[in-house]
Amino acid sequence: MKKLTGWIIYNGSLKAEKFLDYAKWVQAAAHRKGIETILIKNSELVVTIESGQSIIKGPYEGKYPDFVIFADKDIRLAQQLETLQIPLFNSAQSIENCDDKTLMYQVLADNQLPIPKTIIAPMRFFSVEAVDAMYYKQIADELGYPFVMKEAFGSFGQQVYLIDSFDTFFEKVIKVGTTPFVIQELIHTSYGKDIRLNVVGDRVVAAMLRESTADFRANVSAGATMKPYEPTPEEVQLAVTCSKVVGTDFAGVDLLFGENGQRYVCEVNSNAHIRNIFECTGINVADSMINYIVEILKR
Repeated sequence: MKKLTGWIIYNGSLKAEKFLDYAKWVQAAAHRKGIETILIKNSELVVTIESGQSIIKGPYEGKYPDFVIFADKDIRLAQQLETLQIPLFNSAQSIENCDDKTLMYQVLADNQLPIPKTIIAPMRFFSVEAVDAMYYKQIADELGYPFVMKEAFGSFGQQVYLIDSFDTFFEKVIKVGTTPFVIQELIHTSYGKDIRLNVVGDRVVAAMLRESTADFRANVSAGATMKPYEPTPEEVQLAVTCSKVVGTDFAGVDLLFGENGQRYVCEVNSNAHIRNIFECTGINVADSMINYIVEILKR
């Protein structure tokens, strides 16, 4: 088999080091495997439509790799790369399924996977006004307080809010404007804690328990602590199934603790960062990702 080459695409507009860190982490794993990869900003690949065709222009035009690790959410670019028959990890559709929480919960529910009771707010073209209050009160009453409100797009626990009254809810609805969102039952038994399972292919390769004493969210970026976790066979199967139904090759699946051993799916992340779980468990998920890509391309 010839020596493989790959692109690792990240979003050039994100200035925080953690986004580039993920790309560098995966690149280092590829290097250890003898695979040549280059880091490319999404803005360096310009999707252009001309003469009845869509092509990519820029410094990499026509110099296409054997595979792409798409560490971004630029779905249109991902689709264009797939049009060029370049294998993407993860696929454009799976990234879209995970990036938009409204779509993610619909896909999970369509496959009878356990998620907290969820209500998807209707799409709006204009901001909410006072006359809309009764509708939002009705859907809030359907869940009861407190509940969780999640904007459709967001990472690291951001754009996720604990709502304890209608006044708080309606103020937040007005503030988010036309941004899509869901409201979701609060799983009290999982307040401030969850399980992160990193899935690669049909395996869970690492898992950790995250706990916060100061926040209902268990994100490490919000101050939660972490420790290694040994998932049960049922938790492994649930995480792998979640990854498969949304279409990811690798994912970070977050599970919540329900009553009597029940587990609920909190989220499926198509671009789950992997430094924290390495620092927690000593397991480098990137190595498993690269090994998986090599095996897929061999087939």
